[in-house]
Amino acid sequence: MEISLNTPALLFPAITLLLLAYTNRFLAIANLIRKLHDEYVSGKKSKVLLEQLHNLKKRINYIRLMQALGVLSFLCCVVCMFSIYKGWVKPAEYIFAASLLSLLVSLIISLVEIFLSTRALELELSDIEELEKTNFFAGIIPGREKKEP
Repeated sequence: MEISLNTPALLFPAITLLLLAYTNRFLAIANLIRKLHDEYVSGKKSKVLLEQLHNLKKRINYIRLMQALGVLSFLCCVVCMFSIYKGWVKPAEYIFAASLLSLLVSLIISLVEIFLSTRALELELSDIEELEKTNFFAGIIPGREKKEP
């Protein structure tokens, strides 16, 4: 199988869109961190808030790594194309393989980050569930009134 200029060029739009998605995730999380930081500074310190901030710190680190690997994949594609242009077929094949591997690792880390984001949502829901446990059936089922502490 011969590698051509079109082979690494096929990854350009995919990697670009992936980097755009990673950047959007980063910006959304950055805004959320700022909001939660303001809550923390204003004195609304709770266990869930601290867990959220810890979770977001991990997610930011994962996104930074995802972006770095995506950029590395993009750079490898460019170097691969240059190698093909110069007629260096064997190095081009290895560089293209490195590009694919860095893209693969970036996607795997993205999957891990998605699992962390669902954990963040579970933390938010845990607050609501605690409230619901204490008074969900109050008023619906006779004899299940809310107990005063």
